Amino acid sequence: MTLHNLDQLYRQVIMTYAKHPHHFQSLSADSGQAVTKYNPTCGDLIKLTLVIENGRVQDLSFDGDGCAIFKASASMMTDLIDHKSLAEVQSLSQQFSTMMTDGQSSKALGDACSLTGVRKFPTRIKCATLPWHALDELLTQN
Repeated sequence: MTLHNLDQLYRQVIMTYAKHPHHFQSLSADSGQAVTKYNPTCGDLIKLTLVIENGRVQDLSFDGDGCAIFKASASMMTDLIDHKSLAEVQSLSQQFSTMMTDGQSSKALGDACSLTGVRKFPTRIKCATLPWHALDELLTQN
C-alpha cells in the first residue's frame, strides 16, 4: 500500500467517525461528571460527561459542535475508554498525547492512530486533542 493510499484510508476512517459519531448525545446533568472545553482557534466546543463507578467508566457521552477532526477524535476516544478502568483511561490518554507530539502510535489506540496525519497541519492538532484535554481535566477531578 502506498503512502497516498494509506492517507486516503485514514481520511475515510476520520470521515466515517465524523459523520456517524459514537456516544454523541447529552447525558443528564446529574448522571456524572462533566467538563466543557472550547478551542477558540476554530470554534470547536465539547461537553464531555463520564459516569464513573468503582474506578471504571460506566457510561459516557460527548456533545458539542466542531469540525470533522474534532468529532472523529471525540468519537474514537469515547469508544476507547468506554468501560475501562481509570488507570487504563489515563494510559490511553498519555499514549494519545505522545502520538500527537512525536508521531509514535500505539496499537492500543486503535482507529485513533489515524489522527497522526493531523500532525502535518499544526493548526488542526488542537481540533484532535480537544476531547482528550477535556478527558484529562475530568481525570484530575477523580
